[in-house]
Amino acid sequence: MPKVRLSGTVLGAEDPCRATRAHLLHLLFSAGWDIYNSNGDQRITLSNVEKKIIESDAFVFTPGATLEDMFKAISIFVGFQTLDRNLSGKPTVILNQDKSWDPLFAVLTHLRKMGTIKQDYRDFLLTASSPESVLETLDVVKSQGLPDVGRHKIGESKASSFETPVPDDYIGNACVFCSASLEDPNYLADGESLGRILAENRIGCVSGAGRSGIMGAVVKGSVDAGGWTAGSNVPHIIELEGLPDGLSSFWLRPDIYTRMEVMIANSDAFVIFPGGAGTVQELLALMIFKHQSNPLMAGKPVVIFNRENYNGQKFWDPLIDLLSDMCSLGDFVVANTLEDILPAIQLGMKHLQSERV
Repeated sequence: MPKVRLSGTVLGAEDPCRATRAHLLHLLFSAGWDIYNSNGDQRITLSNVEKKIIESDAFVFTPGATLEDMFKAISIFVGFQTLDRNLSGKPTVILNQDKSWDPLFAVLTHLRKMGTIKQDYRDFLLTASSPESVLETLDVVKSQGLPDVGRHKIGESKASSFETPVPDDYIGNACVFCSASLEDPNYLADGESLGRILAENRIGCVSGAGRSGIMGAVVKGSVDAGGWTAGSNVPHIIELEGLPDGLSSFWLRPDIYTRMEVMIANSDAFVIFPGGAGTVQELLALMIFKHQSNPLMAGKPVVIFNRENYNGQKFWDPLIDLLSDMCSLGDFVVANTLEDILPAIQLGMKHLQSERV
């Protein structure tokens, strides 16, 4: 029997989505699907996400979208983007009767206009307006399949992990989440400048260890300035993007979720630079960890670089709007200029060090 993983949590007898979920369960069972998480009580962590993907044949997201639901949905989209073979041909349907998913869709639409998402997310995160149309959409994908994402390998991965200790005089490590595809020279220059600024101020630079886009520029800036520069990546993404030169430490991981986990564990602050779906995914993971009081994020600052382009458009406005309704004051700070980032990192690290004493 095919297995569908259902998202969402049932919040008691008065949950307005309870009746919709019950109807959806009936339809899925009647159509021959076995259902994971039917009661909405399963917890997913970074260390087991890929396992949940492997054991499922389809994914259905329900109304009442939470940060965790959005994280799971965008993670699936990122998996399609990066050619995760464990997602091949598996449909994802979002039941958006209450429009609670619209803020996430607005972010993805905006990022496509900004050039950091090449694919149309609507081809992969399929929306439905009723439980009946969820079943219809699953049947359509079964017969027609999913579109090609338009990416191809540039080589084979022969990478392995290696480690160089962080210098004793460093005040901490800052992880930079950013685009590996954006090639605008102005954005690349900012990325290289940030990497250099971190190195010059004795701050280690942690990244997703990509060679291309802003990610490659950040690494280059730190390496060229003699900084300690580390990163993590996975084999199937290395085959798409390659690895940068000059890394001090590299942590090879089997999937994008444990990759995030090791980056978070080895960082004391986080900078959200202009990026795409993967950057949104990573930021949502940070916010979820904060809300769960996960020790990996205890006291660590998150700085969103809301860069303004030549049209006066700020890069992360739709994402900040989404977070403003779902996060607490202090979960993150916004830096509007490149010059604002370092003071925000240093202030956050100072508070973190005082808490650790």
